[in-house]
Amino acid sequence: MRLLVATDAWHPQVNGVVRSLEHMVAAGRRGGHDPVMLTPLDFASLPLPGYPEIRLSLVTARGVAARFPALDPTHVHIATEGPIGLATRRVCLAQGRPFTTSYHTRFPEYLAARLPVPERWSYAWLRRFHGAASGTMVSTPSLERDLAGRGFARLMRWTRGVDTDLFRPRDGDAPPDALAGLPRPFFLFVGRLAVEKNVEAFLRLDLPGTKLVVGDGPDRARLAGLSPEARFLGTLTGEALARIYAASDVFVFPSLTDTFGIVLLEALASGLAVAAYPVTGPLDVIGGTRVGVLDRDLGAAARAALAIPRADCRAEALRYTWAASADQFYGNIERAHAEGPPVRRGRSGWLKALPGEAPLPRVGEG
Repeated sequence: MRLLVATDAWHPQVNGVVRSLEHMVAAGRRGGHDPVMLTPLDFASLPLPGYPEIRLSLVTARGVAARFPALDPTHVHIATEGPIGLATRRVCLAQGRPFTTSYHTRFPEYLAARLPVPERWSYAWLRRFHGAASGTMVSTPSLERDLAGRGFARLMRWTRGVDTDLFRPRDGDAPPDALAGLPRPFFLFVGRLAVEKNVEAFLRLDLPGTKLVVGDGPDRARLAGLSPEARFLGTLTGEALARIYAASDVFVFPSLTDTFGIVLLEALASGLAVAAYPVTGPLDVIGGTRVGVLDRDLGAAARAALAIPRADCRAEALRYTWAASADQFYGNIERAHAEGPPVRRGRSGWLKALPGEAPLPRVGEG
């Protein structure tokens, strides 16, 4: 399989979408596939206003179509609904190629948190975007039920994994220098510092010890002002991040809108119990286990999670592997490709040109 992965989320972004795709590409190559990427690094781009680490590619469907002969994909997966995803979708529809998509981000909720845009409008647009795919991958059962209830079709399950060699308990290790002298217990948050992550709810909790915040984003200055006693450690990756996880006591996940939360698995693999709200993501990873506390009172959940044995958390994380995730991912693509593209009515509506573009020729046209 020569798989083209089209994504608007890629380096230097640090998030769950990028990490998931990195692992799928690496696993695909180990498994004999030949994945190739189409990312913002391939096009001129502009920073998203207020969010400079996210780049908006200046891309057209014709520009993407011109790259297809050299890329020569046998299969196409569209990972995001941004400019690259939109352009690649148009090319696939014009050429009659089946493709899969994945639903990573609750954009309707994110957009509504910033602008007065009704969620139903955004969901209608997303339903149309993904409705042209032969399959749309979702990470959890609760997300699948939610999207199915909103009229999304051909949903396929794709779970996530964790690097249990990197993220592991480190008993006996000295804590990182950044934590030296701080009062325990350490309550940790890792993620983007933006309004949709609800970090403010974590910072306002009345907890003993020290709150640790790893990550960056457009809300950092405001959040730091809300909680001067919290330690903001910036963006960390690799070994530096793993050491902070291992030195902490409880992982607090205040998000109400994440579709999964790979950081949950990283925390568990490091021996940290999770405190979270009972919503999609935490419900699927933590619900029914004894490695976290889900409660609408997030402070009570965080304090109760201190009593959970670290060994239990580690054992739960070992159930999640990137190898199993990759098996699902590539298996979904093969099944969806074999079934072909869905029957579409009102074909001209699907192929409407982007603003300023002439329509692409359809299959069989010049």
